[in-house]
Amino acid sequence: MSGPVTRLLAPAKLTVSLAVTGVRADGYHELAAEMLTLDLADELLITEGGQGLSVEAGPASRAAGLEAGPTNLITRALTACGRSAHVALIKRIPLGGGLGGGSADAGAILRWAGCEDRDVAVTLGADVPFCVAGGRALVEGIGERIAPLPFEPRTFLLCIPPFGVDTAAVYAAWDDAPDLDGPNALASAALRVEPRLAQWGEALGQRSGRTPVLAGSGSTWFVELDPGATGAAEPPWLSIGEERAYVVRAAAVPSGWDG
Repeated sequence: MSGPVTRLLAPAKLTVSLAVTGVRADGYHELAAEMLTLDLADELLITEGGQGLSVEAGPASRAAGLEAGPTNLITRALTACGRSAHVALIKRIPLGGGLGGGSADAGAILRWAGCEDRDVAVTLGADVPFCVAGGRALVEGIGERIAPLPFEPRTFLLCIPPFGVDTAAVYAAWDDAPDLDGPNALASAALRVEPRLAQWGEALGQRSGRTPVLAGSGSTWFVELDPGATGAAEPPWLSIGEERAYVVRAAAVPSGWDG
């Protein structure tokens, strides 16, 4: 490896509300979703002139099964923008939680490469255009239409269960029984696909005293805390039987990459 090392942050995204507005002829679902970036972030160390991807797993990241080959979104993003580099990924966003960890990593690469073409970004994933933009926005279409919204200081308590949810299966379940109500139109479908979600939502509700909302297609549940809420830090784990969910406070940040 050679050349200077560039440090990038790749913040998680939180889908705080989601409506399904239509289904296109090609089967893709059109959405209207409020998304924002959080201060929970992966870290990427980029060395120009090198090649390859190495992964260091942070606490609760579930990165042991992360594929570091050509299908990884970091590798695909480098290819999409015609760049070559070695990337050392410090993985802190748990895999499979619906917090856009892979999309955040791809978005960081596109920002670094100066690629602002949303048509390129959306070929990598529906969440990637937002992860390039960062901040807070109304995201529509299949993720390619982004309308920035004013920043609001907000803090959330996230419960990230020890399993992921198959997004494609959730959309298929929604097609079978569309739900247009509530803050997240995919929640009922996600619960049908993965019934274990219910007990983790109930556990977060008991801990927080608030009504949890499912983030996107899951598996993360969240509640919003009062502005300026203080007090002892939440214990990092919530247990049901022998299984443990990761619990973390995360604050919204004005942009997705300021370090």
